[in-house]
Amino acid sequence: MKTSPIALLAALGATSAAAQPDTWDLLDDIEIDEIVTETSYEVKKRYPAGIAEAPQSITITGYAAPALPGELVQELMLVADMGTCPFCGSLDHGASLMVSLAEPIPAVDENKRITLQGTLRRVTDPQTWQAVIMEDARIVSD
Repeated sequence: MKTSPIALLAALGATSAAAQPDTWDLLDDIEIDEIVTETSYEVKKRYPAGIAEAPQSITITGYAAPALPGELVQELMLVADMGTCPFCGSLDHGASLMVSLAEPIPAVDENKRITLQGTLRRVTDPQTWQAVIMEDARIVSD
């Protein structure tokens, strides 16, 4: 069994810094256990208390990169820090969140922070490391 504490694709918006932990800190609190045997593969995910089982509305700010190239963007990868490399494959990268937009938008400026609002949903598929996804997201400030 290989255990990797890694926050992949998770987030929770904070309404007050005193009331809830920082959104990106919650991402880092997601734990992933990859269990590989000769005959099976399974990914077990443990979520912090701040990430609800039911879908929940969140607001989060970060740097966005298109998941796929194109003139219009429907899916983004959101990170807290520009130095984070969500596509590099390293277990040492910071938390990131996969975002599915409600409507396609023109390409985003990867050097500017944006704030998104949408629905956070856990990804419970035992075959993927993806822990959560933000769906029906809209840009609320850029």
